Amino acid sequence: MASMDVEEFIGQNRQLADRVEAFRGFSESDKHWKGRREFIFRNMADFPEPQVDHLLALSMVWQNHVFMGCRYSSELLQRVMEMAEGIEVEDAPVFKTRDEIIRQQKR
Repeated sequence: MASMDVEEFIGQNRQLADRVEAFRGFSESDKHWKGRREFIFRNMADFPEPQVDHLLALSMVWQNHVFMGCRYSSELLQRVMEMAEGIEVEDAPVFKTRDEIIRQQKR
């Protein structure tokens, strides 16, 4: 689902879009919300009503990893990255680990 597909989907499914919009965090930037909203829309069908909180948690894991460089277990990251496959994030930050920085300084 490309960004235009998401916008088209929202236009055709206003009630669902309004419900998803309620999941946006108060201080969540437009840039972060756009990616996380797409993540939620792409994966909603796999998480019936009692599991929506689990989907929201996974969306936050993905968002925190992409935008803030947070690290999680490899199994969890693999799962959320597969769920987010195809989501394009403009101007995503690039993070380096401490070990990568030290290796670069030694050269």
